[in-house]
Amino acid sequence: MNPLSKGSKLGLLVLIVALLATTALGDTANNYTINTATNKTMGTYLVNQTGFTLYYFAKDMPGNSTCIGSCVTLWPPFYAKNITVPAGLNATDFTSMSRKDAMNQTAFKGWPLYHYSNDMKPRDANGNGFKGIWFVVNPMKFPPK
Repeated sequence: MNPLSKGSKLGLLVLIVALLATTALGDTANNYTINTATNKTMGTYLVNQTGFTLYYFAKDMPGNSTCIGSCVTLWPPFYAKNITVPAGLNATDFTSMSRKDAMNQTAFKGWPLYHYSNDMKPRDANGNGFKGIWFVVNPMKFPPK
């Protein structure tokens, strides 16, 4: 018998695909474009090049990711080496940082950026407000207070 349930296998597959996509996009793209999306409820928020929402973790501090270990299963760190941005965003607001787990991560105004593994299509923002500590990044109202 297989010890993994069907749900566990699906969750593991989603994690692997998300991590591979994040790594592949970050490592192979010469110029990676960060964009914004707009939602009536949330306003303007950051999305990656393919339209997937970027989040910040309220327990992080600028330059320091506290989402480590099993946390990265649900919240894969976002990384892109060479960021370009549309009008209205400032490319210098995006930096790279090294994490304690030796992964690289992109930060916005110093705050580490993440994807949410339960966002299945572009512009999904299913992680906004998750447990009161995960939020979309509104570039006009950032950093958080």
